[in-house]
Amino acid sequence: MEVPAVSLDQVKDTAASGAGARSVSADQIDSTFKSKYTDLISAPLGSRVLAFSDEWFAEASNLITPTPPIRKPGYFVHSGAWYDGWETRRHNQEPFDWVIIKLGVASGKVAGVEIDTAHFNGNHAPEIAVQGTFATSEADEEKIKSKDYAGWETILDKQECGPNQRQAWMLERITEKAYTHVRLLMYPDGGIARFRLYGNAVPVFPQDVSEVFELSATVMGGVATSCSDQHFGTKDNLLLPNRGINMGDGWETKRTRGEHVDWVIVRLGAKGEIDHVVVDTLHFRGNYPQKVQVFAGDFEKEPRHDESGWVEILEPQKSGPDLEKVYKEELKEVKGRKYGYAKLVIIPDGGVSRFRVFGRRAV
Repeated sequence: MEVPAVSLDQVKDTAASGAGARSVSADQIDSTFKSKYTDLISAPLGSRVLAFSDEWFAEASNLITPTPPIRKPGYFVHSGAWYDGWETRRHNQEPFDWVIIKLGVASGKVAGVEIDTAHFNGNHAPEIAVQGTFATSEADEEKIKSKDYAGWETILDKQECGPNQRQAWMLERITEKAYTHVRLLMYPDGGIARFRLYGNAVPVFPQDVSEVFELSATVMGGVATSCSDQHFGTKDNLLLPNRGINMGDGWETKRTRGEHVDWVIVRLGAKGEIDHVVVDTLHFRGNYPQKVQVFAGDFEKEPRHDESGWVEILEPQKSGPDLEKVYKEELKEVKGRKYGYAKLVIIPDGGVSRFRVFGRRAV
């Protein structure tokens, strides 16, 4: 499904959706959100904390760390026990503590919220709510930091939180309006380990339809929808900006024996004519795939890996360690054809840091 681009005026003129939501059980969070939506405030996308009411015990920036929270029992710092999350002082005299976060995409429509209070027990946030706004300039960002700013709109109504657990809420419908910034409210104070905001990126596509850009990028609306295995590293890392920071910042499957292939399917942010693809095995030195292969397809709904409509655009190519390889001349069946999905196959298994599909957007 292509995520449509919208103009700034269209975004500003669209009314916010209702704030009703249903609870999602902890064991259903990943299957509900992670193969359909993007975490719009993940730090690797470029999201950042702009302002906060307080962070006495633990920094607000921990909220958007992509990895699960950790614990260090018995470890103390100047402010007290060390926590991997955001924790404010006790006895807040205001109704709530708050943190303002800039999305890591141009703007995004919100489908759900996750709050993880892992390791916060007795000092966790009792209740939370989420608001959103649209700001496009540094001057606008300064305004939204003000206590008097009246442009916040409710995305998620006040919800009760429990200690030491993942909890999530799916909105009744994805927001009609796209947002650039969100504000997490914590009633009245306490600690939260992680904050995830799931939704669809609303990218700003190039004006020139002949311009080649990264169709698969998360920030352009690309989503890794399914894979054969992700035992060591998640498929979602493949579409992140920049090169991987370590071997954990990539997609890695378990070891296999005998004849085997692993695969990952990517829904492109925009249907387009593919110009070239990039397969990067940075940091994978003793566990890179022996070969890589790429397919593309144009499907009305999310395809299975064995759908008949897949077209091989890159026949198996020998891979290597720590190698960022561009495949352009090697591609076949791409000129003049428009594709909405790509499938990376690794033979027989192993790890890949990034997979990028570049092309021209179909209009």
